[in-house]
Amino acid sequence: MNFVPATALIIATYNWPEALHCCLLSVARQTLLPTEVIIADDGSDVRTWTVINKMRKFLPIQVLHVWQEDDGFRKTQILNKAVSQCSADYVVQVDGDVILHPSFIADHLSAAESGVFVRGSRARLTPTKTLDTLRSQNTKIGFYSNGVHNRLNAVRMPFFQQLGQRKEMKSRSVRGSNLAFWKADFIRVNGYNNELNGWGHEDEELAARFINNGICKKIVKLGAVQFHLHHQELPKPNEGLHREVIDQTLTSKIKNCIDGYEKLY
Repeated sequence: MNFVPATALIIATYNWPEALHCCLLSVARQTLLPTEVIIADDGSDVRTWTVINKMRKFLPIQVLHVWQEDDGFRKTQILNKAVSQCSADYVVQVDGDVILHPSFIADHLSAAESGVFVRGSRARLTPTKTLDTLRSQNTKIGFYSNGVHNRLNAVRMPFFQQLGQRKEMKSRSVRGSNLAFWKADFIRVNGYNNELNGWGHEDEELAARFINNGICKKIVKLGAVQFHLHHQELPKPNEGLHREVIDQTLTSKIKNCIDGYEKLY
């Protein structure tokens, strides 16, 4: 795009301070820093507060810590609260258990355009590589590193990134761990659905409402690369219910959720 919008990097986290530390170290290595970093904390204990305060010394930008009481998995609510604290026009959203390629923010901003939201690329680290990374705090990970699954997702080729981009009006395979959108579009669809508590598809449901409002999904390959630290999967007792909500959103062309961003006020 022809201009660089003010950009907020939102990092969702819950009680994995070692991973969050690595994530923030990778933020500090960005070739183009975001305007601000906002930690969306779903009730972590004091260890996370300690990591954030430590990393503020290494990041020459504002780092906000938006916290809510630990009352079960309420990621949708804390993300809505985090977006409400953004002063920026554009939001890049990740989880606190990923390592960002040094050009992650720059690639996202290169892909940003009016009328779209963006889904980036994610490679995975093996359990052994994850443990080694957490112990060493070495976030210099790339395509050629040992212990990388889905290695093709780790390819970054800036001169060919446009060839690796495509658009579609589908909400499938959208992950909040590598997502970017305009704050105005997020408010337009009333943000995340607060009724989706527990793990499962809250990002796809948000994407479905983006699409129902004519906001297109842009899939980015060969850029906007991140590396996901290995961990055990979370329990999914509400996944079936969440899937029903997505199906209803798509079938009925629902453009806004009832209990969303606006319920914060």
